[in-house]
Amino acid sequence: MLENLLKDLTNIHGPCGFEEDVATYIAKRLNDSVDSIEVDGVGNLTVRKKGRKDGPKIVVAAHMDEIGFIVKKIEENGLLRFEKLGGHDDRILLSQRVQLNTSKGLRNGIIGTISAHMKKFDEPNKIRSHQQLYIDIGANSKQDAAELGVKVGDTVTWHPYYDRLTENRVMGKAFDDRAGCAVLIQAFEELEANDFSGEMVGVFTVQEEVGLRGARVASRQQNADVAIALDTTAVSDTPEEMMDQTLAIGGGTGIKVLDFSLIANKKVRNHLVEIAEREKITHQLEVFPGIGTDAGELSLAHQGVPTGVLSIPSRYAHSSVEVVDLNDIEATKNLLVAFVKEMKATVEYKFNI
Repeated sequence: MLENLLKDLTNIHGPCGFEEDVATYIAKRLNDSVDSIEVDGVGNLTVRKKGRKDGPKIVVAAHMDEIGFIVKKIEENGLLRFEKLGGHDDRILLSQRVQLNTSKGLRNGIIGTISAHMKKFDEPNKIRSHQQLYIDIGANSKQDAAELGVKVGDTVTWHPYYDRLTENRVMGKAFDDRAGCAVLIQAFEELEANDFSGEMVGVFTVQEEVGLRGARVASRQQNADVAIALDTTAVSDTPEEMMDQTLAIGGGTGIKVLDFSLIANKKVRNHLVEIAEREKITHQLEVFPGIGTDAGELSLAHQGVPTGVLSIPSRYAHSSVEVVDLNDIEATKNLLVAFVKEMKATVEYKFNI
């Protein structure tokens, strides 16, 4: 069941550059569903599945990393200073529950803040940067923290959390991009060799949140005919005044038109739309310059690769409580599977001149 897979993935501790546990889970899960599994030097997990006969090669990427933090300093009183791994909003850091991965296992903590009773001594409109904040793990001293297994360089994520809001809508941490990973895993498990021609290559990438680094390496290892990135995207359907209501949770999978990393190949995008309309898969077109995905790197490999993106709509992106609609995830998986069955060679997605 796709929801159980999503829940398993979001509970794994795997911030940027420390994705090993996520890769291990995925490799074990897909061991009997793919032809080969390998890990490259930066940590990308690549899986391959051959179709019934020769044909085009599609590379589909989903990133394993989640935004997180890393311990920078242990104060004499046992509080921890930290740096960011990926893009965080300083406005939402206070009082958040976090999880540390230490030499003695996973440990809970909280990003501290002053008591509400003392706010009269503070500047209420001031937003403190993460460099002014600290994580409280209950230690009384630097030595106490060391005895708990905490060291400089230990990683921190939001505390694992998963809950169902309604029948279809769930909230939790790291849906960006464990939801995309779930879609790719499910697609490999559903597709049989007789379902398609050519080869499907799945790349579960690392360090997307710090500059698409894993995708940059992976893109140069493949000679893809076409590429698709799977990722979440921030919706604009809540009542804040700057929201334009162009993307909505529950509106179906997002078919990318452009973002700051990619102008999607027009023919790939149109092919995705054609399939979605024919198969009655709920979808919406996405024009959102304020985001980037692994597709930006995939498209630039070798002589260039026709590339598209399927996006899973998400509220409260990069927070500890992202919200997604399970129907949107299912629609994304259904469209990916249908596209793989019909994928074309590079020449068919090029401009006509």
